[in-house]
Amino acid sequence: MLQFVRRLLFVLLQMFCCRRYAGPVLSGVLGLFALLTPLAFLLLPQLLWRDSLEPCGTPCEGLYVSLAFKLLVLLISSWALFLRPPRASLPRFFVFRCLLMALVFLFVASYWLFYGVRVLEPRERDYRGIVGYAVSLVDALLFIQYLALVLLEVRHLRPAFCLKVVRTTDGASRFYSVGHLSIQRAAVWVLDHYYTDFPVYNPALLNLPKSILSKKKSGFKVYSLGEDNSTNNSTGQSRAMIAAAAHRRDNSHNEYYYEEAEMDRRVRKRKARLVVAVEEAFTHIKRLQDDEAATSPKHPREVMDPREAAQAIFAPMARAMQKYLRTTRQQPYHSMESIITHLQFCITHNMTPKAFLERYLAPGPTMQYQRENGRGRQWTLVSEEPVTSALRQGLVFSLRRLDFALVVTVTPLPFFNLGEEFIDPKSHKFVMRLQSETSV
Repeated sequence: MLQFVRRLLFVLLQMFCCRRYAGPVLSGVLGLFALLTPLAFLLLPQLLWRDSLEPCGTPCEGLYVSLAFKLLVLLISSWALFLRPPRASLPRFFVFRCLLMALVFLFVASYWLFYGVRVLEPRERDYRGIVGYAVSLVDALLFIQYLALVLLEVRHLRPAFCLKVVRTTDGASRFYSVGHLSIQRAAVWVLDHYYTDFPVYNPALLNLPKSILSKKKSGFKVYSLGEDNSTNNSTGQSRAMIAAAAHRRDNSHNEYYYEEAEMDRRVRKRKARLVVAVEEAFTHIKRLQDDEAATSPKHPREVMDPREAAQAIFAPMARAMQKYLRTTRQQPYHSMESIITHLQFCITHNMTPKAFLERYLAPGPTMQYQRENGRGRQWTLVSEEPVTSALRQGLVFSLRRLDFALVVTVTPLPFFNLGEEFIDPKSHKFVMRLQSETSV
């Protein structure tokens, strides 16, 4: 019994890990079964009662050509529309996809039912009618394909809602226009744009300077009032401490202002030193052209590949780069290996020092920092409404991670009442207004 429970848990775990592939696999199997069904309708009479079939002739050959081209179009469109690897694992089923799969299964099952009752059981001899029956199934599948294209790809293209996405920690926000989507599909759409539009989340930039935090933490001493003559002294000291603490709190905004100004000055100073160091480092290398290599060959030690050249010029700028990243609190996102790799890329493609510094002078999008693993992209969708519900006015849902969350507010786009006013081109006439005090 224990071994059976272990096997069951193992199977459930495998099913959970392969959940992202279950939908495409099921859709592929059902689509393949639907594509092979018309061919089976044509082959079964030829295999079971071929001698008793009536000759079809030229009309059947035309139907064969039509059936072949329709199946080819259906196969290509099904591959382009359905057989795509999923980019996200949704918590619930995609309603429209499930509806289409149920519709395909219902059509194919109904055709098989009538085929068994009208063709297989009485062994229908009219082969032209059988071919027409198979062609009608392919036509029905093509219409379902058109319906799938409208529901899955066309319906959400027209903008209908405005999504305001706010990061809860630093308040970074973006606005997006989307069409008619469910909550879970809108969440996937938001995450797609989050990794490319939002700046990287840096928790080190959220805290106030330590000097201000240490000054704001003002404790109060407690005195034991054992004698009556010491009561007045202790009360006066307590009042003085409370007044001093209140004065420090009143001046905390001034201290924060000067701390921010000092930080900006330090950043500008480190940035200037880094730019100068990188400019000087890039002057120490030169790309060796083919004609130069043929006319005046260099010593083998003087010729370097891009990796060696990047390591050679990184040393003069390493200290300035380290101080700048530490000042701007970007050192967790840029290791020495990543900087050398980026420097090698810039050298290989003849990029300027400004192109090399672009990654470090301003925080880039989240997609630029690929240090996250699969679990780092694990999000939790929190919504008061079912996640399969459509977007509506006032709907709010959030996408949470361990350290922050994205709060999404849905607002419908307004209806515009556009009027028209005709202006006669002949009305564009002007006169000169002359005044006595002017020079005209």
